[in-house]
Amino acid sequence: MMNIIYFAICFCAATIGSITGVGGGIIIKPLLDVFGTMDVTTIRFLSGCTVLAMACMTLFRNRNSEIKIEKNTGTFLAIGAGVGGLIGSKIFGLIIELTSKNSAGATQAFLLSFIIFITLIFTLKKSKFKTMNIENKSISFGIGICLGTISSLLGIGGGPINLAVLYLFYSMGTKKAAFNSIYIIFFSQTASVLLTVFSGEIPVFEWSTFIVMVTGGLLGGVVGPMISKKISVKLLDKMYIALICIIILMSLYNGVGYLNKI
Repeated sequence: MMNIIYFAICFCAATIGSITGVGGGIIIKPLLDVFGTMDVTTIRFLSGCTVLAMACMTLFRNRNSEIKIEKNTGTFLAIGAGVGGLIGSKIFGLIIELTSKNSAGATQAFLLSFIIFITLIFTLKKSKFKTMNIENKSISFGIGICLGTISSLLGIGGGPINLAVLYLFYSMGTKKAAFNSIYIIFFSQTASVLLTVFSGEIPVFEWSTFIVMVTGGLLGGVVGPMISKKISVKLLDKMYIALICIIILMSLYNGVGYLNKI
């Protein structure tokens, strides 16, 4: 029964994530925290694998799309995000060593709710911000490191943060930012998952759960791009704002839940 629920969560999250550019991890992690059937390290790893599967499929499905990746800046952002993914994983492991898994979960939840709240305020007021168009590759690499570190630390893929940065620093529109965000997520999640695998820190989980979650991610990566082509930018913006509000509430609820377990 739980595997059916896991599949539904991952499929819906990956579909929405590929459409909006948030990646899906920012939906999967808080929802799995709510169920409380896995510990924080298992959720983080399985969510990362699911998001990586979605990102691979989305990039493949959109390879001939009219919306292109900004390779001059996007690639350096993505490579930086890969490095940041390694840093974020190390920081997360350090938090667990110094405290506990429940403390790490509470830290993730409250930090996520705070960052997403700031992202929401920016999104609602973004027309008042003067955007830039950074072309310096070193700066892009540095920004990518920051994005990857935050997303890996929080175990979310980093979508909403990516979108805000791509709009503010690179003047990207909604759909272009969404596609480039998936590109960045691909690198950061690849680095994070590979570090976990090669460091021998893979958490204990049921392989059937892994299969259904990754399958949900892959299918979401197929369906999402199909829907994205048919919806307007205005509707996409509304979906994104509604999603952020829900995530903030779930994160606060999960944070309190983890604190009660300490």
